[in-house]
Amino acid sequence: MSVQRTPMTRPGYEKLSAELDRLKRVDRPAIVKAIAEARAHGDLSENAEYHAAREKQGFIEGRINELEAKVGGAEVIDPPTGGERITFGSSVLLEDEGGKEVRYQIVGSDEAEPANGRISILSPLARTLIGKRVGETVTAQLPGGKKTFDVLQVNFPWPTP
Repeated sequence: MSVQRTPMTRPGYEKLSAELDRLKRVDRPAIVKAIAEARAHGDLSENAEYHAAREKQGFIEGRINELEAKVGGAEVIDPPTGGERITFGSSVLLEDEGGKEVRYQIVGSDEAEPANGRISILSPLARTLIGKRVGETVTAQLPGGKKTFDVLQVNFPWPTP
């Protein structure tokens, strides 16, 4: 059985790795200490601090496991810096039927932030755009209905957060 590789940009990978490192080095030891302090207060059956700390520990351990799987299965792909074809990591400048210009970057599902123009490779618009070139017109079936865009520019530098 092969490991499922998940495409991810380098900044997305580094962000997940940093969160994983913080959880392991800072949050996990802090919650272990909080549990030990709460345990020292005596009767565990009526100790709200102890139960809250144990619950938080469960969330932290769950997030660590989730991040380890994501980081371990990541296939880091650097965004293209040239060319006219849209691929994973591409930045695109589109114009809709009304003449409004919109910018997107196609990223991995774990790093998508649609409000900031970073759309998941799995989104309907990104799947429609993959393989298209500057000058082409695309029609995507979006949640709000069909929308048509002209591809104006691709693979320009995307500002790093």
